[in-house]
Amino acid sequence: MELIIKEYRGDIPDLNHYGHIAIAGADGKILYECGDPEHITYSRSAAKPIQAIPVIESGAIDKYGITEKELAVMCSSHQGENFHTEAVLSILEKAGLNEQYLLCGTHEPKTDYMIKKFREEGITPTEAHNNCSGKHAGMLITAKMLGKSLNNYYNHTHPIQNKITQTIAEICDYDVNTIAIGIDGCGVPVHAMPLYKFAQGYARMSSPELLAPYRADSVNLVTKAMRGHPEMVGGTNDFTSELMHVFGDRLFCKLGVNGFLAIGLAGKGIGIAIKMEDGQPATLPIAVVKTLMEIKVISEEEATGLKHYESAKVIKNCRGEAVGTRQAVFKLKESGRI
Repeated sequence: MELIIKEYRGDIPDLNHYGHIAIAGADGKILYECGDPEHITYSRSAAKPIQAIPVIESGAIDKYGITEKELAVMCSSHQGENFHTEAVLSILEKAGLNEQYLLCGTHEPKTDYMIKKFREEGITPTEAHNNCSGKHAGMLITAKMLGKSLNNYYNHTHPIQNKITQTIAEICDYDVNTIAIGIDGCGVPVHAMPLYKFAQGYARMSSPELLAPYRADSVNLVTKAMRGHPEMVGGTNDFTSELMHVFGDRLFCKLGVNGFLAIGLAGKGIGIAIKMEDGQPATLPIAVVKTLMEIKVISEEEATGLKHYESAKVIKNCRGEAVGTRQAVFKLKESGRI
């Protein structure tokens, strides 16, 4: 574990944020590191782009006429905005299903204007507003396509979840029997392995020509959908959506809750995985942008145009007054590990 971000209140250091960064090639070689690249952690929702691959390979995308936007929302941790929920409901309707089949639980939308609308109008959120509803819709149509049970599709013993775990193992080049399984916030399995293995998985997805042809086609569809429709992957005021909107020609990325984020550098065969140990999402834009600048994916001038990066560096009080700063203090080092 290494100090990644230092937080100042005035001129005095106030908080330290520790974490790990791993940058790996498609062959699994660790190229750069900070902290422990072999740290075992859950990817959480950063696994969603990989979890969408079995939907395509089942034939459900073609059979049910799923659009690129709808595929993108299957990879999302969306904000519960209308265009997100409409896409989720459309996926289900095309497969002859409805919202009652979703078993992801409920919570309020994740963006301010929607929260305000729900509270002012007394709207009760439904499963479609859950940030994981797109992923669950993908699991449901896959289960229907393959003739599997729809009422326990989220269970870790369900054939769909077994297929997803196997796909994660294949994409990340990791023994499926060694993956640690927990339960995510939406009820489905969540997967833990060394940080650099998640980076390798994103590296392999960034150069799908290295994969078998059928798998390369699936990965291409997923990353093309994410990069083409970044608003579906996050939403309004989402850092990863902004990053892909501005740099979608260079990368695709996905956030995982509790301080995890993974990036694939398009066509480079390089993946990045970052884990902030305190799980605070406010520090991730700083760590991500500093990482991308250090390995020369983006310039310092380009970074200054990123809204989330600039706002993350400034700490404000409840009056909106600037009272402190956050600064990246880490430096990546080249790794000799394989």
